[in-house]
Amino acid sequence: MANMKAVYMDPTVQNPSSKVTKSSVSAGVCMMNNSWRDKQHPSFINFISSFLTANSYRLTFVPVSPDFIFNCGGLSVAFIFVTHWDCCNVETIFSRAKKLKVQFAHLYVVVNLPTREQNDSFVRSYFKYEMQLGRPTFVLVQDIEMGFEKIVKIAHYCGVCKQQEAKSKLKAERNQSVQWMENFLRVVTAIPGIDNHDANSLYQAIGSIEGIAKASKEYIVENTDLSAEKAETIVRFFRDSKFFLRPKIN
Repeated sequence: MANMKAVYMDPTVQNPSSKVTKSSVSAGVCMMNNSWRDKQHPSFINFISSFLTANSYRLTFVPVSPDFIFNCGGLSVAFIFVTHWDCCNVETIFSRAKKLKVQFAHLYVVVNLPTREQNDSFVRSYFKYEMQLGRPTFVLVQDIEMGFEKIVKIAHYCGVCKQQEAKSKLKAERNQSVQWMENFLRVVTAIPGIDNHDANSLYQAIGSIEGIAKASKEYIVENTDLSAEKAETIVRFFRDSKFFLRPKIN
């Protein structure tokens, strides 16, 4: 039976720049499940420790529900890592995956399947236990070292995407703020006799056009450096039809 490639799509393949290197990755934390660690050969734990150190990740051992949780780029990514596929005992793996996918928005299940028999067993079991494609995503590998390298790459890729999303959101918010300020200045300086300095003073003291429209002459004079004459003009502009029906647009 052919390998079940549709179950897994390696996100790092689509973006070669996400390759994990010591110079490109930001500091991250890898939390390893104590019980999972105790079931592995010491040499493999040493490999994991060395690989994480080389890629600037800090390793801690904690009693977490998944086998691994990576905190990278402000995002938590959880992993179940099945290093030995027992064809006679697979129900617990799928039950655990179904349970953890509810708890973690970003969950991956990495399964080591070095033999054809194990791969066929996985495919049959995947459909037997009615797993939903991509929830969670299963990553199939042929050796445990490759499996852990995939884990780090996926965690890194997810962190990079999160950082890029945060930067894009911040940029959009900044652009929106600039546009809002431009519109504020355009409206306020349409009031006869009010210049950019006056508009900025009103913004610092009151903060919104709605607030300016409701402010009294006394409040404007007391909280800004505008003259009483300009304060009177502002009040009349928003409350006297002779002013607001004929605005001056710069």
